[in-house]
Amino acid sequence: MFKKLLIANRGEIALRIIRTAKEMGIKTVAVYSTADRDSLHVRFADEAVCIGPPSSAESYLSVAKIMAAVEITNADAVHPGYGFLAENADFAEMCDQYKVKFVGPTPAMIRKMGDKITAKETMIKAGVPVVPGSDGLVKDTKLGKKIAGDIGYPVILKATAGGGGKGMREVWKEDDFESQWDAARNEASASFGNDGIYIEKFVEEPRHIEFQIIGDQYGKVIHLSERDCSIQRRHQKLVEESPSPFMTKALRTKMGKAAILAGECIKYEGVGTVEFLVDKNKNFYFMEMNTRIQVEHPVTEEVIDHDLIKEQIKMAAGEKLGGKNYIPQAHAIECRINAEDPYNDFRPSPGLVSSFHTPKGHGVRVDTHTYAGYSVPPYYDSMIAKLICKAKTREECITKMKRALDEFIIEGIKTTVPFHKALMRDERFISGDFNTGFMKDFELDEKYKK
Repeated sequence: MFKKLLIANRGEIALRIIRTAKEMGIKTVAVYSTADRDSLHVRFADEAVCIGPPSSAESYLSVAKIMAAVEITNADAVHPGYGFLAENADFAEMCDQYKVKFVGPTPAMIRKMGDKITAKETMIKAGVPVVPGSDGLVKDTKLGKKIAGDIGYPVILKATAGGGGKGMREVWKEDDFESQWDAARNEASASFGNDGIYIEKFVEEPRHIEFQIIGDQYGKVIHLSERDCSIQRRHQKLVEESPSPFMTKALRTKMGKAAILAGECIKYEGVGTVEFLVDKNKNFYFMEMNTRIQVEHPVTEEVIDHDLIKEQIKMAAGEKLGGKNYIPQAHAIECRINAEDPYNDFRPSPGLVSSFHTPKGHGVRVDTHTYAGYSVPPYYDSMIAKLICKAKTREECITKMKRALDEFIIEGIKTTVPFHKALMRDERFISGDFNTGFMKDFELDEKYKK
């Protein structure tokens, strides 16, 4: 087992990893920008190293600075968390060169699944269902229009190096193709330095259902069941839950086998997520694979009673995977609490948190790095907390979440708590009748604006 783990990340996920590492008897190293000097992950790590100014490019995305921190602290492993360098194959490769264990898959696995075109080709060869679309990147609008016409509108343009909804545009008719093409390429180039675009059939009324998988270094892969991530805004997840209210035993069996097949075909090592689109007739299609821990991993932890960060570290240390596939033994829902104003088009709301009270009680969990007196910086992702509730049934879980949200007090900044309060009382959500287009028709009641 590792002696010292450096966490190449910030915020709640860095704090989450530190907690598990300490319980495993592993020393921890935090890295931080000057904007995060007062963050809790810095306070609770055994050691902390400042790696630069607030800009991500000069701190959390600087491979050279993070590797320098590894050297001066003699860390023997690096956990990338999610975001930043978590799916950067060059960073994983640099760790290999320094003989420091990257807690995650190999550089080759990251490259194979990180590029969406390559990932899709890999899945086709493995026999995993994929959405109909272009064979590789599309070089120009002339070819793009032909492919779209052959597939049939609507189609969706996707950046091959994409993530977080960047570089994605829906096209409903040929007249809009060129403008959407230009918009997708420009956003992809600005976000990823790669303007490569491919085309897929747009699956109407889809649900976004993902399977958590885990693989060891010896070729064994299992799944830890599904999460439903269909409540989204601009392709960004807002709420996740397990099990999916749309799921059936037969569908879980089929999707679980496909997820394992996706992992086995690349001999996947570590914790990862295979994401699918599922249409209203329960046909499912591979969308992408995330070769890292997910923001929403606590939902799975709650329904299978396992620490996924611990499992990640154990797989990286070379332990063998035991057990069989898991199915949920309870129901869990996670609400992402962001420093955003839901009454103002979810505009970011950084600033000083003057009051911060988290809900408590049986089946209530809060993952956060925020506290009263903490100043939310404007430089990074706006998520400041995750509220996770667990109960025996979905109905009980929603009731518990309503109560917990009413107890969550955050003052000084705007947050998405009012949105979640309204969502938990929405009849469509309560009935489970929703898909990824849910937010287009959702109206936030003014009574939650306080």
